[in-house]
Formats: sequence, C-alpha cells, structure tokens
Amino acid sequence: MEAVIRYGAAMRIRVAWGIFAVSVMLNACQGSASSASARDTVFVAGAKIGTLPPSGGDGEWSLPARDYAGSRYSNLAQITTENAKNLHVSWTFSTGVLRGHEGQPLVAGNTMYIVTPYPNVSYALDLTQPGFPLKWKYRPENAQAAIGVACCDVVNRGASLSDGKLVYNLLDGHTVAVDVATGTELWRVKMGDVNRGETITMAPIVVKGKVIVGSSGGEMGVRGWIAALDLATGKQLWRAYNVGPDSDIKVGPRFKPFYAADRGANLGTSSWPGESWKVGGATVWGWISYDPDLNLIYHGTSNPGPWNGNQRPGDNKWSAAIIARDPDTGEMIWAFQPTPHDIWDYDAVNENILVDLPFGGATRKTLVHFDRNGFAYTMDRATGEVLLAKPYVPMNWSSGVDLATGRPAVNVDKATAQGKNVKNICPSLEGGKNQQPAAFSPKTGLFYVPTNNLCMDFEGREVTYIAGTPYIGGNAPETAGPGGYKGEFMAWDAVHGKKIWGIKEPFPVWSGVLATGGNVVY
Repeated sequence: MEAVIRYGAAMRIRVAWGIFAVSVMLNACQGSASSASARDTVFVAGAKIGTLPPSGGDGEWSLPARDYAGSRYSNLAQITTENAKNLHVSWTFSTGVLRGHEGQPLVAGNTMYIVTPYPNVSYALDLTQPGFPLKWKYRPENAQAAIGVACCDVVNRGASLSDGKLVYNLLDGHTVAVDVATGTELWRVKMGDVNRGETITMAPIVVKGKVIVGSSGGEMGVRGWIAALDLATGKQLWRAYNVGPDSDIKVGPRFKPFYAADRGANLGTSSWPGESWKVGGATVWGWISYDPDLNLIYHGTSNPGPWNGNQRPGDNKWSAAIIARDPDTGEMIWAFQPTPHDIWDYDAVNENILVDLPFGGATRKTLVHFDRNGFAYTMDRATGEVLLAKPYVPMNWSSGVDLATGRPAVNVDKATAQGKNVKNICPSLEGGKNQQPAAFSPKTGLFYVPTNNLCMDFEGREVTYIAGTPYIGGNAPETAGPGGYKGEFMAWDAVHGKKIWGIKEPFPVWSGVLATGGNVVY
C-alpha cells in the first residue's frame, strides 16, 4: 500500500530548510534524544557511499536521491551545528496543489525544477534573480479518472534530470520528457492502463540513457512491472513483470538468488494458487538505486493482492521483494523477499541505499534497506545475501530473521486471517517506516531514519476482483505503538544493527531525510 500524506494548505517550497534540523554529532544525543548518551555516539570507520559522486557541483541535485546510491547526502557545509539555529524562511513558492507532496526539488545550474502532485505540473525557477521568478510552467494532459483509482492520495515522488530533459511520471500512467530550457514537451508515452487501476507515482531514474519507471496500483489488483524507456525518444526498450512466468519476469540463466527456497523455475506462478498472480500486485511505486560497477539496478515491490492471505496461499513471489536487475535487459539477477506471503501489507518498496561497509575484516558492497516489516536489512548487493537483520522499531509480528534462510520467524498469534480480527500487530501497515527515505552520512558512517511507531488490528475479508476497483480484502485500524509516541527520528549503525540515538515524536516522522557535510541532518 502506498503512503498517504496531505497538507491543509497549498504546499510551499522553502529555500531555508529550517523546519527540523538536528546535529548528527554529539548534540543529537542530548535533550529529547533517547537510547544513547554523548559517550555512546559511534562512527563507522571505513563506511562510504557505494557509487561515485554525481556529475555537477555540490549545489546541484539531478536525481531523486542526488546519487545512484540513494544516499541523499550533500557535501554542502555552510549550515553547521553552530549556525543551524539561525535558519529562517527567506522565500516560499506555492504550487497551488492541496495534496500530498512527496517529491524533491531538483537543481541544475541556476534553475530549480519542481513537480507537483496531480495534475503533475512542473515548474522551472530562475535562482539568479530576486524572488526566483518563473522561467516556465508545463501542465501536461492528465486524465481525471486517475484521481478515482489512485490508492493513497494523488502524490508524485519527483523527477530526474538528464541530457537536457526533465523526466517524470503522470498519475494517469504516462511518462513525459520536458525540455529543461523551454518547458516544451519532447515526448509522452503511455505506460499504464488507468482503466484497470494502474497509476504511476514513483520517481524515475536515468541509467545509461534509459529511463527506469514502475507502476502503482497494488490495492487495485494490477500486475506490477518495471520498464526502461529510451531517454532520447521515449521508446520502450524492455518491460519486466514482477509476478508471472519466468519469461515475463525476465528470469533466465543469470538468475542466481542466494537462498535455496528462492531457486527454481516459474516461482512467480507456482507460489500462487491458480492464476491469482495475474492480479497479484507487486508494483514498483518506491525508489530505485543503481550500482555502475555491478551494472545492477535495485528496486522493491509492493504487497501482494489482495491483503487477505487466505485467497493466495504460498510465498507469492515476487511480491514484497527486493530485486536486482540488469538495466540493459531487465533480467532478474537476484531476488529476496523480506516478508514471504505478506499478510500485513508490508510492501518492500522502501529505498535500497548502496554503501560499502566493513564486515568481518573486509569491506563489503552492501545494500541497506529499512523495510516496512520493521527489520533493517544489511545485504550483500552483489548476491542478495542477508548479512544482518535487526528490528529498528517496536515490533511483535516476528521474533527475528534466520540468516541461514533469510526468512522471518512469524509469531502465529499475529498472523492475519479471513474472518479473524487479530489485535495489536506491530508495526502497522504503515510500516516501521514508509516511503519517506532515509539518508546516509559518510562523515559518520551512520544512517538517519524517519520512523513510525504504530500498531494495528487486522481483519481479513473475502474480496472479488473487478478491474479498476479496490481489491483489498482487509480492514486495519491503527493506534500509537508502545510508549504512546507515534514516530522517532534515529541514527542507525548498519554494521552492528543497533540504534545509536533517537528523538521521539508525537506524530509519525513522515518526511524524507537530507544529510549534509555541515554535520546537520534535516
């Protein structure tokens, strides 16, 4: 399930990001911080971002996470722990849209680019002039029917800049490329069928001249996919489904999952009853990262459909999964399910941050993933091996992950079922964290994570698939988790699997994180 966030007034982009800033050094362990003291603050020596820095200056931001690793780290250091208290609003820009804003502004040269939620208008702002005036505005054609089938608000998670083009997705299932100089539409391609409940909310990335996009609509019984378009023309180069026969999901001789249970022919059909995989969800509405050295893209997939697990016994591969693919062909290289047979709506679409970390006396190419299911995974990104999996939020649905198999040990008292109202499952379907992305600082070697502390009661119910209508099969009211607080902003050590410090909040921490060279995180 996708996340829902709304604002009570038109969203305003603020140049001075002073809403919430904490020191990533000792200051963060004082005051309201928990689970650590100043002397407990650790630094992970030798930890570094797993890809080269992006092209362009330190002040530029051309990808959703700034770099292919998904670090969301900026070298800019003008704002420090000493002067952060002086931040104040110096300028605002109203998009005029009253719905959830989940994307990030991009900056290239002297221009800032912004994409709104539906109707997905893009703006270019001139940063060289007083008041940052508008350079151009592009309003695409965008079917209103998409509003009625969007699962969880009409959000957009942003754009990418490459080769003079601003590339982003429309809620109604199209991908567009816009000339960054003029705002002229260069191409527009239909990727999804809104009449079947397919929408697109994710932020594309551009890899080797290919625009990588994925679908939304797991609560509508769609069949999730990821695809590559030619940046120059918009022509589709490949499309891979995430459930279905091997030929459709692009499983071939190069597919070598680490765990034995994930090996075999046509697991994308045999782990589902009958042809239920055809409406099985597994969409790609989250974030994508890329390792140029391994030539692999990494993406997660959403919950299986419907929520009611009684209607789909089996592991339901490859829903709720982390998948590595070859960006040139779409071939699946490895895959791993944090939550096989997901019966809690624990999508695995959260960001996969590529960091080189010290493990066992050697530096490992790792992938760090804070899953909706409440476990933080440190994995070998070349093979899919789970090196470490530890809870990062209060949880009770599982007692731990078996590193020999990668599978969680399920608490049977918290297993959901049709017609059974299971009480107090933690975390809730919003997850230990949702799509709001974490950040990594190479200065400390730590991850900075926005989290939720929510629990739920869950009752499964039978549901019938009708194209273009909700295919959910469950009800899950939520409450505050243990301790009564609803969120926590924390620093996490992914080598030892432990929280270094945390700041508890009365509400879920529903915002992405930016880490900076000034030892301040936002």
